[in-house]
Amino acid sequence: MAVKDTFEIKVGEKPVIIETTNWTEQASGSCLVSCGETKVLVTAVISPNSRPDIDYFPLTVEYEERFYAAGKIFGSRFMKRETRPSEEAVLTGRMIDRAIRPLFPKDFKKEVQVIVTCLSWDGENDPDILGMIGASFALATSNIPWNGPLGAIRVTKNNGDWVFNSNYTQRKECTMDLTLSAIEKDGDILVNMIEMGAKEVSEKDVMEAYEVAKKELKKIIDSQIQATKKIGKEKDKFEPAVELDIAKEIKEWLGNKLEKAVTNAPAGEKNLGATEILKQELIKYLAEKHPGEGKEKQVLAFFEKEIEAIIIKNIIEKDHRPDGRKSTEIRPLSCEVAVLPRAHGSGVFFRGLTRVLSILTLGGPGDQQILEGMEIVGKKRFLHHYNFPPFSSGETAPMRGPKRREIGHGALVEKALLPVIPAVEVFPYTIRIVSEVVSSNGSTSQASVCAACIALMDAGVPIKEPVAGISVGLAKDEKTGKYKVLTDIQGPEDHYGDMDFKVAGTRNGITAIQMDIKIDGIDKNIMQEAMDRAKDARLKILDIIKKEIPEFRKSLSPYAPKIATLTINPAKIGEVVGPKGSMINKIIEACGGVAIDIEDSGFVSVTGQNQEDVDKAITWIKGIVREVQPGEIFQGKVVKIMDFGAFVEILPGTDGLVHISKFVKNHIKSASEIVKEGETIPVKVMSVDELGRINLSAVDAGFKPKAKN
Repeated sequence: MAVKDTFEIKVGEKPVIIETTNWTEQASGSCLVSCGETKVLVTAVISPNSRPDIDYFPLTVEYEERFYAAGKIFGSRFMKRETRPSEEAVLTGRMIDRAIRPLFPKDFKKEVQVIVTCLSWDGENDPDILGMIGASFALATSNIPWNGPLGAIRVTKNNGDWVFNSNYTQRKECTMDLTLSAIEKDGDILVNMIEMGAKEVSEKDVMEAYEVAKKELKKIIDSQIQATKKIGKEKDKFEPAVELDIAKEIKEWLGNKLEKAVTNAPAGEKNLGATEILKQELIKYLAEKHPGEGKEKQVLAFFEKEIEAIIIKNIIEKDHRPDGRKSTEIRPLSCEVAVLPRAHGSGVFFRGLTRVLSILTLGGPGDQQILEGMEIVGKKRFLHHYNFPPFSSGETAPMRGPKRREIGHGALVEKALLPVIPAVEVFPYTIRIVSEVVSSNGSTSQASVCAACIALMDAGVPIKEPVAGISVGLAKDEKTGKYKVLTDIQGPEDHYGDMDFKVAGTRNGITAIQMDIKIDGIDKNIMQEAMDRAKDARLKILDIIKKEIPEFRKSLSPYAPKIATLTINPAKIGEVVGPKGSMINKIIEACGGVAIDIEDSGFVSVTGQNQEDVDKAITWIKGIVREVQPGEIFQGKVVKIMDFGAFVEILPGTDGLVHISKFVKNHIKSASEIVKEGETIPVKVMSVDELGRINLSAVDAGFKPKAKN
C-alpha cells in the first residue's frame, strides 16, 4: 500500500488516523480510518447523471461488515460468505446517512453512494464512529458538492466521568451512550445528528455531554478542513433543478392558489389533497404549452419547495400549523389495553391519526435470538419488531421484507424500552413485541414506544417504569434565523419541516434519543427547547397510559408458557443431561414435552404450557443435583436386583446400593428373597464415596420385609 497522506487526530485519549492511499483511484473520494487495530475503508462516488424527475436526493450509504475483520468464519456448512447486512450494519449505515445527508445542496439530484467497509476489528474500538469520520473526510476531499466536514464522537458517562469513544466494556457499564455528529458554523458547533441510549438520564446530563464534546468535535472538524485545503479536489458545479424562466412562469400561473390550498386545508389531519389537484393541473398546463420539452417534470421539485416555504412561514409568523394546532399542542391522545384475546399482551396507542397496535409474545430461554456477527456473538432475549404496511398511509405497495427504515424504527423502540426490562433472574422469559402501524401521520416510532409499553404492562412483565415517546420538530427560516420548535410533529411537518427530534423515557429520565435534521445543524438553544418540550409531552402521555392501565398486571396470560428456574452446581450439569442426553430426554418425555435450557453457569430453566409438568421437571432436576448426606433416610424405589444386593432410587435419577447384608440382620442368599423391583422401601444413607457412589442400608432404616403369601 502506498500511503499518500496521513492525518492524525487525538480524540480523548486515543488517536484517530486518516490515510489516503493508491487503493481506490477510481472513487470520487476515499480514505482509510483507524483507531487501535480497527480500520475501515470509506469510499464516495458520484454519478455523472442527474435525476430531476424524483422528489428526493438519491444518496445511499452502505456499511459492510466483513467476518475476516474479526478473524471469524460464520455461516452454514453450505454458505460461508457474507450475505444480507446484519441489523447492526443497517443501523450503522442509517446513522452515517442521517449525519451526512443534510449537508448536500438542496435540490441535488445526482446519485451519490458512500460505502464503509470494516477491514479490521480489534474488539475494542467500534468502527461506526470511524466510518462516520471517514465518510465526512471522503466527501470533503472529493469533487462531490457537500457542505462539510463534520465531526463525530461517542460520549459515555461512566461512574460520573465523561469518556470519549469508549470501548465495548465501558459502553456496557455506562449510564449514557451518546453518539453526536456536528458541523462548525459561525464559530459555533451545531449538532446535526444524535443517537442515544441511556438509563433514565436527565435533560441536563444530555446538554452537559454535548458541551463537553464540543472541543473534541472541533478538533475533528479542523483537522479535516486543513486536509481539504491540502489535498481536496475542486467541487463539481451544481445547477438548480428549476430553470428561472420556468419558475417565473409557474409562479405567474399559480398566483396565490397554492398558498390558499395549503393554508385553508381542512382542520384536523387531512392530507394536502388540494395541493395535489393543483399540481396535476399545472403539469397538464405546462405539457400543453411546451409539448415535448419535458418542462412539466420540473413541477414536482418546485411544488415541494413552495409548499415547504408556505408551511414554515405560517408556523413562524402566525403559529399556524397545517392542522390548525399551536406549536406547543399535542394531538388528541388515547390508548386501549388487551385488545387481542389470545395474545400474551396487547395495546393500541392513538395520537391523532397515528395509531399503533403492539402485540407481545412470551417464550422460554430457548426462544432467544442467536446473534452471530462481526461485532456481536451471543443471545438476545428482548426483541421489538416494527412493521409499516402501505395501507397505514393510504397507499398501495409491494409487501416484501423489512426495509431499512423499519429495522431502524424497531431498534429505536427496543433501545427505549430495554432499560426498564427486568433482569433474567427476575423474569426469565424471552420477550418479543411486534408493533403494527395501522394508521400513520407522523412519529410512528414514538407511538410504537407507547403501544409497546402498554403491551408489556398488559402481559404482566414487571417493568421498572412505564415508557413513552414523542417527536419534536422545527420550522426555521434560514435567511432570518427565526424558528419555532413544534411539539408532536405530524406528516406534513415531518416531510416539510427541518427536524425530527425523537425522545423516549420514563418519569425519571430519558432512555433514548434519535435526531436527524434537514438543515445544517441546531444550536444548544434549540436542542434544550426540544428536550424540554419532549419532557412535557412525555409526562402527559404517561398520564394517559397510567389512567388506562395503572400498573403491570400481577399475573400472566393463561396462554403464556410457564417457566420455573433454579441454579445448580455447574459440575452437576452432566448428571442432569446424562450420557448422550439420556437423562434430560427422559425428563422431557415424562413431563409433557417441557423445554429445558441449561447455561454453563448452572442456571436452569424449564418451560412448558402446564404448570404441573414444569413443577415435576424441576423436582426431578433438584433430585438429581441434590447432595445426599450420610444419615438421611428416604423412601426409595427398588429399580434393579442383583446377586449382591439391589439398587434403590432415592431421588429422581439418583440410585444407591443396598448390599445383601444390609437388608435384614439374618443372612439371605439373594435380595429377591425379600424385595422385588418396583417396591418402595425405607433406606438410610450410610456413606458416599469419592466417586459419588451411595451406600444404603435398609435394616438401619427400620425395613421389615413383607410376609410372603
